[in-house]
Amino acid sequence: MKLSTKLTLFITGSKLVTVLLFVLALPFLVKQIASEYTNFTLKQQRKQVLNIVKKNGLDYYFQGDKNYGSYTMLKEEFIALLPVDERVSMNFIKDSQRLIESDTLNYRVLSYTFKNKGKNYLLEIGKTTTSINQYNKPLQRFALYVLIFLIVLTMLIDLTFIRMLIRPLEKIISSKLINRRFPFKDDQKRVQTSTADFKYLDESLILLMNQINEAFYKEREFTSNASHELMTPISILQNKMENLLADETLDEKSAMAIIEMMKTVDRLKNITKSLLLISRIENEQYIRKEEVKPLLLFKEIIEEISHRLEEKHIQIFLDVSPEVILTGVNKDLLFQLFFNLLHNAIKFNRNNGKIFITEKHLSNSAYEITIRDTGIGIPKQDLPFVFDRFMKTNLEGDVGYGLGLAIVKSIAIYHQIQISIQSEIGEGTTFKIVFPES
Repeated sequence: MKLSTKLTLFITGSKLVTVLLFVLALPFLVKQIASEYTNFTLKQQRKQVLNIVKKNGLDYYFQGDKNYGSYTMLKEEFIALLPVDERVSMNFIKDSQRLIESDTLNYRVLSYTFKNKGKNYLLEIGKTTTSINQYNKPLQRFALYVLIFLIVLTMLIDLTFIRMLIRPLEKIISSKLINRRFPFKDDQKRVQTSTADFKYLDESLILLMNQINEAFYKEREFTSNASHELMTPISILQNKMENLLADETLDEKSAMAIIEMMKTVDRLKNITKSLLLISRIENEQYIRKEEVKPLLLFKEIIEEISHRLEEKHIQIFLDVSPEVILTGVNKDLLFQLFFNLLHNAIKFNRNNGKIFITEKHLSNSAYEITIRDTGIGIPKQDLPFVFDRFMKTNLEGDVGYGLGLAIVKSIAIYHQIQISIQSEIGEGTTFKIVFPES
């Protein structure tokens, strides 16, 4: 999963958790806010009453009576003022019930005692809990809407910031890691970023890629030079051995020894030729501007190896359309690629075996050729290494030099061909060669 996706999921998840916790706590919070606001309102009303008493006296309320009581038309609020015992002292707000005109109602009541002209009086101001709570649900909805709006806004800001923050990382990945062909030919440009970690990563990748390139070119140069230089002494050895064999005075024992030596030199020559071919492919010394019909190419190969097919009584089933044309390729290299694959399909096949060559047009306009044999198969643990140089499997038979599939891999990379292998012991091996869209 991408870093941006993980960060997005984390931010979204954290915001959703925040919303959930807020929704769960919202009724309690609104209730507390309403209660605190009511307390504040009652205290303000007490302050107003005390100011009026201080200014106008208690007669402003009593008007000749011993106490005073008043409530609104809907009984949502009331105010009461009455004398009490000198020992009574109150200053609190609490919920209580009051009987007003035969109705028992729940109020939040402020009770406060004060002195006026040497006498003790009790002031009570009440507000019904129903009127207090009637705005709770609208307040909850309003708070929830505001929260959702803020969450969405902050998410957009966070996501925008994340995209800006990791954009240099995406550029580093796309320019230096994704779809890069080895060796890395173009100059490595540094990605502009103010983030020290990304800058360090970018510079480290550039250094690493340059080191890999340098090591690769040195190895390739050594292989090319060594292969090229070895051909001359090998040819000289072969000529000298042939001259020795032509000597009529040579005894039979010495002749047999020279023949064995010539076989060894011949193997060395074949290995050197294969390494030289791989080196030339990697150095891109072949032109890819030809057009090739796979059907004609396979017919040429089959004709060349027909004697080997007859030796093991192997049948080849060729199902390739004559209309298909591959463009931008090198015919000789493709010939070598398919020749090596068919050579292995024969070599590791059983007597009276079969080889199937089929084609398929993929949905992405790519073209696939499949070569399947009924041979002895390859162990699963060996499959990841079959294209490595000098890698040998099925060691119970004549396995060659371990360069045939290495050549196939080099040709495939040079042509940007995807090649894969599937195999089962005793069931056979299948190679799939996918040509890119023409």
